[in-house]
Amino acid sequence: MTADVHEQLRALLDHEGATYRVIEHQPEGHTELITKIRGNRLEQAIKSIVVQIRISKKENIYCLANVPGDCRVDLDGIKSHFNAKGIGIAPREKAEALTGCVIGAIPPFSFTEQLQVLADPLIRENEEVVFNAGRLDRSIFMKLDDYIRIAKPQIVKIALRGSPSEK
Repeated sequence: MTADVHEQLRALLDHEGATYRVIEHQPEGHTELITKIRGNRLEQAIKSIVVQIRISKKENIYCLANVPGDCRVDLDGIKSHFNAKGIGIAPREKAEALTGCVIGAIPPFSFTEQLQVLADPLIRENEEVVFNAGRLDRSIFMKLDDYIRIAKPQIVKIALRGSPSEK
């Protein structure tokens, strides 16, 4: 399931002329652990979490919330941004279906219109960002400017600094 997303991501980055590098490592999806394996700073990592937003009783939308690795997702911030009735972390099955990846391997890009991309402005603190690249055993280091240009995330305050609890 995840090899396709990895290849799709690399093809997109190549097509868009991004400056990036792929590293191979032991399979790991927890931000704190993979950061040690890759040797990057925790705040340099982008943590990507699928969030389910209840707009009304009959309408749910999904977004990919991207925050620095040393932060957790501010669900109330996302709820306010969408003026939503309710919000929560998407069920594992739905998140994996929308992203084509297992939890922990989700890159900060969307390949479907059903998944909006949000990013907290704190990711801009780094010239280079790093994230799992559609597989638990591959990561991509890339220039932040290329990430913003290619992923086109909505920049919204959705991060809370503190001890991260999500993957």
